[in-house]
This record gives sequence, C-alpha cells and structure tokens, in this order.
Amino acid sequence: MTHPKDNTMPAATAAPAAQSLKTPQHVPLVEVTRDGLVESIHYGSLIALKADGTSASQAGEPDAPMYPRSSLKPLQAVALLKAGLDIPQDLLALTSASHSGSKRHRDGATEILKLHGLTEAALGNSTDLPYGVKEREEWLRAGNGPTQIAQNCSGKHASMTAVCVINGWPVEGYLHPEHPLQVLVRETITELTGEDAAAVSTDGCGTPLFAHSLHGMARAYGRLAAADESTDEGKVAYAMRRFPEMVAGEGRDVTALMRAVPGLLAKDGFEGLQLVGLPDGTGLAVKISDGGDRARMPFTVEVLRRLGVDGGSLDTLQSPPVLGGGLPVGELRAAQIFSN
Repeated sequence: MTHPKDNTMPAATAAPAAQSLKTPQHVPLVEVTRDGLVESIHYGSLIALKADGTSASQAGEPDAPMYPRSSLKPLQAVALLKAGLDIPQDLLALTSASHSGSKRHRDGATEILKLHGLTEAALGNSTDLPYGVKEREEWLRAGNGPTQIAQNCSGKHASMTAVCVINGWPVEGYLHPEHPLQVLVRETITELTGEDAAAVSTDGCGTPLFAHSLHGMARAYGRLAAADESTDEGKVAYAMRRFPEMVAGEGRDVTALMRAVPGLLAKDGFEGLQLVGLPDGTGLAVKISDGGDRARMPFTVEVLRRLGVDGGSLDTLQSPPVLGGGLPVGELRAAQIFSN
C-alpha cells in the first residue's frame, strides 16, 4: 500500500540546525558484569526533575538536544485532544502507544478510523509486522505480512487522521510539518517541554520528529502525570494509567511498570529512551546512548528507587540476567554516577 501524499507540499527535510549539534557528553550509566568482571558499559544521560523545576538527580548531559522518538506520543495525544479528538479511554491510551500489535490493538486502531468514516487507506504510517514477539509469531503463522494497522504506531496515526476529519483539514498530507495538525502538535510539544525544537526530522512511522532535551521531556512528563483529569494532559495520563496494556502490551516492561506503581506514567522510545512521570509532578528522562534496549528499564528502576518510589512494587520488575550455560552469572547494575 502506498502512502498518501499531498503534491502541493514539498518533502520534509531535517532542519539545518541538526548539522551543527555537538556530540552529547554521556557518562557510564549501566555496567554489565559476568562473574565479577565488568564486561560491558552502557553510557547515557538522565535527569529527574521535581515539580518546582529543580533537579533531584542528573548525570551526563541532560540539556543536549536529542530525538525523543515514541516518547513524544503522549504529548502528541494532548495536541489531538486540543483539536477535538473525543474517543473512549482505551482508544486514547492506544493513541499514545507503541503497541505490540495484538488483535485488541489492531481492532482499536480500526475502530478509531471507523468512528470517523475512515479506512486503513487513510493511514500514512509505514507498514510493519506486529512489534511484540508473540504477536508477530501469531501474525506470521496466520499467513499475514506487514500492514499499516499492525505497525506499532497505528493508534496514533488513526487518531491523527480522525482529527483531520473533525476539523475539516485534508487527510491527505497530514504528515507534512506544515499541515495544520502537525503545526498544532509542534506548538503543543513546545508548550509542554518549555523548549523550542532544536531540529526537525522524520520518525520511523513517518510523523514529524522534533528534537528536545531530556530536561524538557522530563518537565513535560511531570506536567502530564500531575495534571487534573479534567485537562487534556490529565485525560491522556489517566487513560494510559488505566489501560497500560494498550500503551505497550502483555509482557512489555512499560505496561508492567505502570501496573506495579499506582499513579506512575511511563512511555519508552526507540534508541534507548525511557520517560516517567510521577503524581507529585516529578519527571524522569533516561537516554541510553548506544540505543540498546536492555539497559533502559533496569536503570530506570534504580533511579526510581533512589527517588523514593516504593521498592516493593519495583521488585516485581526483574532485571534481565546475564547468562552462562543457561544459568545466571552476572547482572546489569547502575553505575555510581548520580549527583543531586
């Protein structure tokens, strides 16, 4: 299936500023041990930002611009509510999701389209197999191939096309940065992060991608997590916390984290990103510099412990073991780099 295109708009390109951004000064965050020897080190940056704007913990270079990838989805969802999106809470959680591609996820994206008189043909996201391992295997066994509905961002794209219908905007070309929808999305992200975008690119699914700092993203997640449920920010946070299985999926660590800690808001992003918001307005942003996924959640859990989040709840989130001959011989552990 080809992607919808609007020939009146030029192709999106990265902002010139992207060419001049310096390499962030990341620091060791996670050590991987094997029988007492440090075998590998994951570098990165982090910041835990209190509601009053002061730092509770930070390391590396949290003010360096980076692409937040899928951790932007809850912020994009806020913009869609501002533009008139009105859907059930489980579908709003799906709008903020990098879902596993289960039947419930696929049916949810299809339902958003149907509610607004649309079909899959309206979607402009890339095609893909389901993201979840179990879901992908089941999908392939059934003889299916890559589709836009199965792709992990289909909930967001379905809601973006729905907002175009609601406002009388053209659905065709809805991914272009100059489309009214994407202008509103950018303005909303700027408002929530307190930062102008340092650069603009295109995310894997095709949406405009704005560069912000970990500092700005932590600020945004703290605002979402502490927002009143009557506000657009609060509606997104409430939906995600009520339906964490729609934000990711069964067996996914983000879903498990939100289930383990009441009131916690969490969203991951490709290239080693983890964002967390706490009900008191604290926001946490973690970036693993090599983009690898294994260090993201173990390190986030350790930072949450240091912030005083209930350790008993976090104990249910086991760090993946380092194996030798099928038996645990090492661990992933946080490096001692925190500063207050």
